[in-house]
Amino acid sequence: MASNENPFGPSPKAVQAMEAAITECNFYPDNDARELRQKLAAGFRVATDQVLVAAGLTSLLDIICRALLKPGQNAVTSQRSFIVYPIATKAAGGEIIEAPTKDDGFDLEAIAAAIAPGTRLVFLANPNNPTGTLFDAAALDRFVARVPEYVVVIVDEAYYEFAQYFAGQRKIQYSHSLDYVRAGRKVVVLRTFSKAHGLAGLRVGYGIGPADLMADFSRLRTTFSVSVPAQAAALAALDDDAHIQLALKNNADGAESLVKELSGLGYRASLTWANFVYCEVGEDAGAVAKRMQAEGVIIRALGAWGAPLAIRVTIGTPEQNQRFLAAFKRVMERAPIRL
Repeated sequence: MASNENPFGPSPKAVQAMEAAITECNFYPDNDARELRQKLAAGFRVATDQVLVAAGLTSLLDIICRALLKPGQNAVTSQRSFIVYPIATKAAGGEIIEAPTKDDGFDLEAIAAAIAPGTRLVFLANPNNPTGTLFDAAALDRFVARVPEYVVVIVDEAYYEFAQYFAGQRKIQYSHSLDYVRAGRKVVVLRTFSKAHGLAGLRVGYGIGPADLMADFSRLRTTFSVSVPAQAAALAALDDDAHIQLALKNNADGAESLVKELSGLGYRASLTWANFVYCEVGEDAGAVAKRMQAEGVIIRALGAWGAPLAIRVTIGTPEQNQRFLAAFKRVMERAPIRL
């Protein structure tokens, strides 16, 4: 329960598509993933050349940084956000600037204030990983209006489907990020098949943004990086809304249950907009994670994210959630709460 995978696995339609595609694996995949790009473009009402498919969002973030950063330039993001942002930025020779968090999430005012002449990228994770927090569409509108033309805003919506489901329940407007792309703004929206679609092991992510940027990014991809089965599975997954809805409802129910249970035990568990729960445990999270692993449950300790007293636990099936809670109660009985 550490990597935010879909506990129900891939769609049955995606499994069937992968099985059929195995017989074509003597051929290299379509390097441009044309059919998948066309389907995504039609669904999101953008041009096909505004969509780029890559081998997961980690790969795409690396490409973006290599394309847009050089020594002496920087990218701005938040503390306690996706750990790949600083890694990819520094690997490209750039500097990472991390604004302080606000209420466990992004302080968009602080991030806007941190933008300088040397800034080329801003990374916004919405919902944020690992804290599960969210900023609404109006807040992003205000932020984008302040960003200089020379800065590209990366809106990372890896958990888009979960957040959209919660937004419907909680009566807020979560995101209209693609409107910026349609309006020609320097905004790139990132989404993935790894989470709600259950295809984490196949590595299929995509970006939607200005056509000229997508073309620049495309030239830096590894050739044939998205395999034949991966492209087939992603295409089929888009047609199985029932499978997605099953995952989203289970996730919403599990989120409510886990936050309630952890809070009832005296720990600070944050309201989540994703498929995981951020929880401060009051002691070294790495030690807690080791004790949990000894109980047969793997969770994520967040010391590397700058939160040494916090864990992130993926929301699983009801049975998985109960197994986590039972193990957590046992291991936490061995140490006092120190919040």
